[in-house]
Amino acid sequence: MSYRPLWLTGFNMHEKLTALSKRLKDEQRDLLLAAAKQNTIPSASTIQRVAMLELNIAAIENTLADEK
Repeated sequence: MSYRPLWLTGFNMHEKLTALSKRLKDEQRDLLLAAAKQNTIPSASTIQRVAMLELNIAAIENTLADEK
């Protein structure tokens, strides 16, 4: 896959990536809040999902930063 700057991919790509990042952060926050309500350690799948969300959020933020 070849690299194309965001400004070549469409005017709204920055906004779309920002919106996606917000949705992922909201999902991650909801998982963490639900886990905090429990009096036990979160399940391995919950921890894994939180970590995967973090990786995707970081990838989006890095993509946005590279375009500045």
